[in-house]
Amino acid sequence: MNKNKTKGQLEADISIAFTRFEKDQLGRGPKEAHTFIIHDMLLVRLKGVLTPAEVALAKDRDGAQLIKQTRMRLIESSRPLLEKIVHDSTGAKVTTIHTDISTRLGERIFVIGLDRDLEQELKNR
Repeated sequence: MNKNKTKGQLEADISIAFTRFEKDQLGRGPKEAHTFIIHDMLLVRLKGVLTPAEVALAKDRDGAQLIKQTRMRLIESSRPLLEKIVHDSTGAKVTTIHTDISTRLGERIFVIGLDRDLEQELKNR
């Protein structure tokens, strides 16, 4: 983590990194990405993550469940890469990753636990 970055700059960097991750690993990046540093957590909100085929599939309940299951498995298999992205951006280690995707809204949320209070560190500079 660059010690001279503000909280907003760091949040923007993480949003860019997660957008790149989605493009590289899942084939499509979000239309919008926002990151919030909250004490020892990161909240990453990605909007517009579904492909056109997934939007069509999500109209059916079974299709929506299939999208959720597939995306969850892809994230689980990419966990080491996500941990590296967070560590490289913040210098903090990931303790936990929680994620869900809304097939109705085409939105994914990540809640990432860190090994320290990053928000406090940024305030103390």
